[in-house]
Amino acid sequence: MDTDESPVASVDRALRILTVVGSASSGLSLDELSGRLDIPKSSLHRILAALKYRGFIAQPETAGSYFLGTELLATAFRFYDTLDLRALIHPLLARLSGELRETTHMAVLDGAEVVYHDKIAASHTITMTSVIGGRNPAHATGVGKALLAWTYPTDDAVRAWAALWAPLKAVTPSTITSVPRLAEELALVRERGYAVDVEENEIGVRCAAVPIFLGRSVPATAVSVTMLGARAEAGRLAEVGDFLRRTVAEWSAGRTA
Repeated sequence: MDTDESPVASVDRALRILTVVGSASSGLSLDELSGRLDIPKSSLHRILAALKYRGFIAQPETAGSYFLGTELLATAFRFYDTLDLRALIHPLLARLSGELRETTHMAVLDGAEVVYHDKIAASHTITMTSVIGGRNPAHATGVGKALLAWTYPTDDAVRAWAALWAPLKAVTPSTITSVPRLAEELALVRERGYAVDVEENEIGVRCAAVPIFLGRSVPATAVSVTMLGARAEAGRLAEVGDFLRRTVAEWSAGRTA
């Protein structure tokens, strides 16, 4: 075994294995792979075992040929779903940003974090930390709380989710890190129909957010309107939250009409 192999070399070998296996519809044996890739069998077997464990490689019969696994296809479909979702939601973000003259975001939930898939920045705003492809803790963001509130719709479900990612990180002094307090906050989100972030992820920045379901039982994504604190006093934030909730409800109804 190559005990001194660097992580980059291991990743490169794993990608080469996937490429070669994918080119052989009838599968490849360990000997065939070793010959084509010029990788020692001991190293090759170790990498194949890791890929099999993650579902990227399949071996239907013990000691048989290797094929691409279903997780590779599932990952590809998730990627294309994301592209389609962004294309679908982008006009809504543009409309909200244009009408409110504020920055808008679209994000999805990934474990304990949200991942930003789209953003339209207002011309007057200062630079914010959010970027397309970037991540933030779900419990500290408006989009995150909008997604959590309906993905985990009971106090017990929220506690179970939080137990997986404990402790909840304090991003700013205003971040909610208490699990009972977060459960109360998410219950309030469900009651009023929108979530807020009051400088919980970034000092001086506040936002309102709502989930978008697209016919699913849990949110497919969430959108937010983000403002500088000076432009988002409590009354303004509630006003934007209500406007966002109504606008997204009308948009969703128009898609199914």
